[in-house]
Amino acid sequence: MKNTLYYGDNLDIMREHIADESVDLVYLDPPFNSSRDYNVLFKQAKKDENQAQIMAFTDTWQWSKQRYEEIFDDPRNAKLFDLMESLYRILGQSEMMAYLVMMAPRLLELHRTLKPTGSLYLHCDPAASHYLKMMLDAVFRPTNFRNEVIWKRTSAHSSAKRYGSIHDVLLFYTRTDCFTWNQQYQPYDPAYLDTFYDQSDSDGRRWRRMDLTGAGVSRGESGKPWRGIDVTAKGRHWAYNHSELERFDAEGEMHWPVKLSGMPRLKQYEDQMQGIPLQDVFSDIRPIHNLSDERMGYPTQKPLALLERIINASSNPGDIVFDPFCGCGTAVVAAEKLGRRWIGIDVTFIAIDLMINRLAKDFELKRNKDYDVLGDPKDAYSARKLFEESPKQFEIWAVGLVAGVPQPDKSGDKGVDGKVYFHDLSGKLQWAVCQVKGGHLTPSVVRDFGHVIQRDKAAMGFFICLETPTKGMYSEADEVGFFEAPSGRKIPKLQIRTIKELLESKEFDYPKGYSLKSGGKRLTRAHDQRELGME
Repeated sequence: MKNTLYYGDNLDIMREHIADESVDLVYLDPPFNSSRDYNVLFKQAKKDENQAQIMAFTDTWQWSKQRYEEIFDDPRNAKLFDLMESLYRILGQSEMMAYLVMMAPRLLELHRTLKPTGSLYLHCDPAASHYLKMMLDAVFRPTNFRNEVIWKRTSAHSSAKRYGSIHDVLLFYTRTDCFTWNQQYQPYDPAYLDTFYDQSDSDGRRWRRMDLTGAGVSRGESGKPWRGIDVTAKGRHWAYNHSELERFDAEGEMHWPVKLSGMPRLKQYEDQMQGIPLQDVFSDIRPIHNLSDERMGYPTQKPLALLERIINASSNPGDIVFDPFCGCGTAVVAAEKLGRRWIGIDVTFIAIDLMINRLAKDFELKRNKDYDVLGDPKDAYSARKLFEESPKQFEIWAVGLVAGVPQPDKSGDKGVDGKVYFHDLSGKLQWAVCQVKGGHLTPSVVRDFGHVIQRDKAAMGFFICLETPTKGMYSEADEVGFFEAPSGRKIPKLQIRTIKELLESKEFDYPKGYSLKSGGKRLTRAHDQRELGME
């Protein structure tokens, strides 16, 4: 199987492309953040709110009676139907109920895709975790619940009239009782090591004294005296046979007291200990700091160390890791790093573009060569279909074609749909503003874009369009002049490319001393973020 990123609705993609019992590990972190406003999750839907909407960076779930009724068309799980009816009586047509309606069919599909030895981790927060656990019990059965893992995601959080909310929840389920499990460990507390590992050899290796005997009397060799020491008088026996005791002594792993007649002890070395078996509270993985190189600027990004821990515990090299809400792709990156195969799905092009650039930066992977990207337009016809379906997603996808960063959709983009950042050959940070047009074109549109380039003090401007540009548009672009590179080369300051040209690899011309598309580092370093205003 080739590693694959899918663009689109994960429910449709799972039903059409993900085979039964084909996945070893599922990690999902649905786009849901109740900490913004807990109460909004229980507000009643208005009469005209009849369709659930999923928007990039926005967690908005609106009630849809049609989607609720569709749950009962699936005959696979009658217990889930009973549960959803009960929840509806309690929650009514609230945002929370809409969220659970969205999750129900997806949990059924995820259960179907898991191998008998497979595991699922659902990442959520306390506002919804209890409802989701009941749904998972209905789908996976209560006996296949393994853990509710608590991840301490922040050190402190001020709250009005309640305790600070500082943790997320990971619900860990398996398909059957026979599942992949690799015990994970965390380091000992330094204070514990200083207290108990208080002895050291001449080479500096620290150790603690351990008993060489066990309770009770044995009739075998371990119950006989060794080197004249009889432990049976104290109601005990040697915990090792005599040959093992001799080996410990020969290899210097036995501590003898000053009195040779005293009881020897086994040296347990600090560097031989694996650590403390991991418990169900993760307090040692810090959230991503604002200045971290790992930070992508994605609002729900999780630390790579968290996903590595999950993947190491519940899969083996070569296994398939599946993330149906992959966002900026941390699960995909962790899977690639740890030698697993992977599948990722997201409903926004901004997420797909982030993952493409992240895989290029971290592993030098190239789309359609090292992995597939399915669901995004491959020609001008499908690009037009995307524009007709969602102009905003079309903009994000088009900006991604030139390795640009889409602009946040705030109070209007003021003529800028994205920016391409680069360092010229002198090392100076520059940027080109991008404008995307899917509809009718006129020369005045290009003329106005020239003013945008000047207003934003951009080095260059990239105009991307679906339609064929007119001669007048090219004339207006020529009037904007040139960007002079440090090498002395003059490059048109305003350039026009059609979607068809970009898909045929006719790129924009700009210095590529340090660019996203040429494989340079992603702009996440602290000084670059401050300089670009991306914090």
